[in-house]
Amino acid sequence: MSSEMKSMHMGQITSFFIPNVTLVGSGCSKEIPNRMKALGGQYPLIVTDKGIVACGILKQITDILDAAGMKYCVYDETVPNPTDKNVEAATKMYKDNKCDSLITIGGGSSHDCGKGVGFVAGCGGTIHDYEGVDKSSKPFPPYVAVNTTAGTGSEMTRFCIITDTSRKVKMAIVDWRCTPSVAIDDPDLMMGMPPALTAATGMDALTHAVEAYVSTAATPMTDACAEKAMEYINRYLRRAVANGQDKEAREGMCYAEYLAGMAFNNASLGHVHAMAHQLGGFYNLPHGECNAILLPFVEEYNRISNRRRFGKIAQLLGEVTQGKTSDEASKLAIKAIRILSQDVGIPAGLIELGKRYGVEVKAEDIPTMTANAQKDACGLTNPRKMTDKAVADIYTAAL
Repeated sequence: MSSEMKSMHMGQITSFFIPNVTLVGSGCSKEIPNRMKALGGQYPLIVTDKGIVACGILKQITDILDAAGMKYCVYDETVPNPTDKNVEAATKMYKDNKCDSLITIGGGSSHDCGKGVGFVAGCGGTIHDYEGVDKSSKPFPPYVAVNTTAGTGSEMTRFCIITDTSRKVKMAIVDWRCTPSVAIDDPDLMMGMPPALTAATGMDALTHAVEAYVSTAATPMTDACAEKAMEYINRYLRRAVANGQDKEAREGMCYAEYLAGMAFNNASLGHVHAMAHQLGGFYNLPHGECNAILLPFVEEYNRISNRRRFGKIAQLLGEVTQGKTSDEASKLAIKAIRILSQDVGIPAGLIELGKRYGVEVKAEDIPTMTANAQKDACGLTNPRKMTDKAVADIYTAAL
């Protein structure tokens, strides 16, 4: 083991959090009723969003539940950056209908909203009481998370991100109790995902893998997951964006995003997420694209913290590093990230992203976002100390 690895991993107690059961592969969603019954759930609340309803995925799942004779009710008002109001309304439906379990269907937004319901239904109070790390005190209801995007990893993580509408801030909730009991990753449910969403969620997964890999909390277990995730994202993301019906690419991205989730669920993240959360909370911009835009800027800043690791990232993303110095190889990692982002159609900057969604991203908001980013728990494991000026400069450069 190298001296670098010894310094990073030895002499410390580490933990590793994953769901009790994970099913990956074509048709595995048919197992949902059996898995829910095995957990003791008889009347689940399904938490999802209008997009999942409109594209017919909700009906695919409810048909499976109907065939099994399982009763359920549906909350489908989740918004792309789920809010405390979403959690409040969904929890009321859960209690009013005397539900005893949860099924979340979708990407990160649906899973995060459902996790919010689990906190309040299981432990009481409001979702704001759980901001921070391990604030819950009682078990979650039985919980099956059905994933429909290949990016967030939320179907298997202990992370829950909810927008506090009064503060316009994304609350980062990290709690081992909100890890789903069962995660379902069925590539058949992802075949209709449009190219732009495929790209955004795929770059979200890449951000998870990269940030976990250079995190100060990285371990040999998280390294193995992050490395394989980056290899698979490089191999399959462009293919999945080019042809959504490419089943091999869709399944490859299922594994990639899940492995990236395993990595960051245990090694945590960094300042890409700390900063992206503010763009989501302030402007309601999509999380994956915010991450994709910020990733090369933040990692360029982080690069000197561990040039050998960045050189490895370059290799995993397809760059030839043989014969290069560690500094030259590390620079290739940033180049590779930018090329992949451009290839899959991510906007060049935050102003262009804002225009896509009818939002004006303004330089005058940077001081407020900087202050909030510096309070975000995700930044605690960033490999290089971020000054206020560095955060503000990165926001400015990313405009």
